[in-house]
Amino acid sequence: MSETPMKLALGPLLYYWPRQSVLDFYADIAESTIDSVYLGETVCSRRHELRLDDWIEVGDVLAAAGKEVVLSTQGLIESESDLKVLRRIVAQGDFRVEANDMGAVRLLADAGVRNWVAGPTLNIFNPPTLAMMMESGATRWAVAPEMSGAALAELRAALPTRVETEVFAYGRLPLAHSARCFTARHFNLQKDTCEFRCLSLMDGIPLKTREGEPFLTLNGVQTQSARVHNLLDDLAAVRGQAEVLRISPQGAHTRQIAELFRAALDGVRSPAEALADSRALMVEEPCNGFWHGRAGAEQYVAA
Repeated sequence: MSETPMKLALGPLLYYWPRQSVLDFYADIAESTIDSVYLGETVCSRRHELRLDDWIEVGDVLAAAGKEVVLSTQGLIESESDLKVLRRIVAQGDFRVEANDMGAVRLLADAGVRNWVAGPTLNIFNPPTLAMMMESGATRWAVAPEMSGAALAELRAALPTRVETEVFAYGRLPLAHSARCFTARHFNLQKDTCEFRCLSLMDGIPLKTREGEPFLTLNGVQTQSARVHNLLDDLAAVRGQAEVLRISPQGAHTRQIAELFRAALDGVRSPAEALADSRALMVEEPCNGFWHGRAGAEQYVAA
């Protein structure tokens, strides 16, 4: 069990919210017990309610409140304008950077940046790949959500040197990115004339099977799980394999969820009690299957 307190990180906002809603959200987070906050657009470059300069201003506010601020890069670079934003993120020297594609890794390495985060969309699943990232300047890596706890333990044991590890602990699972926008298709629109329909969807569009069972969530060019990945009841195992827990923002109750994680980590509430309390705050039923090497949609309870 780790002797140092685990950090709580708030992942980048994966949805498209109105500008004032975003500003109000992060003003609230500034007063929370969250340690690190990831900022920036990682899903779709057409989302313009906040641009890079705005994200940096939000970062300044959060940094003044004592938070570590990380600027996240886009996961799917599709145009020269996307590259222009990426280059600006790499060039700014105020905040740490999370690289979410190999172009960002290359730019950070070429610029000699030695304190960046290897994001979850880099899909790091073996020691040589992680070692390459560390040699390129990564000092933290965010584990791909589908990696099991057992695989993570095996990977960490094979590393010659330790690196700060961040586990996706709460939120709808980001499963895939596509050049096609499924939200636009849902409304019978083209991607380039999508009318920014994502802006009215605080938690994406739930997709169900023919039998009415929750299946997936549509979030623009991103496909997410329907169920909410929640490792509150697995904290004893996670604590031994990570130094940072990532919480992904949802349309409501994100801060309350973070406080439940903090209470469980501090021993104020048991993990089982915290999980029970979290259910009323979640947009869908919980799951933890990936952590246990099972189907991601399962909610597994060890016997």
